[in-house]
Amino acid sequence: MTTSIKIYHNPQCSKSRNALELIQQKQLTVEIIEYLKFPPHSRELAHLIKKLGVTAREIIRKNEEPYKKLGLSNPKLNESELLEAISINPILLQRPIVVLNDKAAIGRPLENIEKIIA
Repeated sequence: MTTSIKIYHNPQCSKSRNALELIQQKQLTVEIIEYLKFPPHSRELAHLIKKLGVTAREIIRKNEEPYKKLGLSNPKLNESELLEAISINPILLQRPIVVLNDKAAIGRPLENIEKIIA
């Protein structure tokens, strides 16, 4: 049986490159999703947070310009509004995110990924 893993990858990010290298060292089949070029739809993001066991707020990069510009710190924003903002502004997505079947992990730290692909 071939194990297929998805990685939401930003090649400009060292953490993302390290995660991809870890997966490749284990000789696992990997689907690389360059999410900045191919932003995930809000429905896909909803599935991701469910697998991660987190909220939309926990996958948002708060230091990015769109976070401040769009006022995403507003506690009145609901999950679907936040996921839509990430879909439109994929730079907001934490990286890397690795998915294996019904499990997922944010690769900060890298050990999070090791736990799901071990």
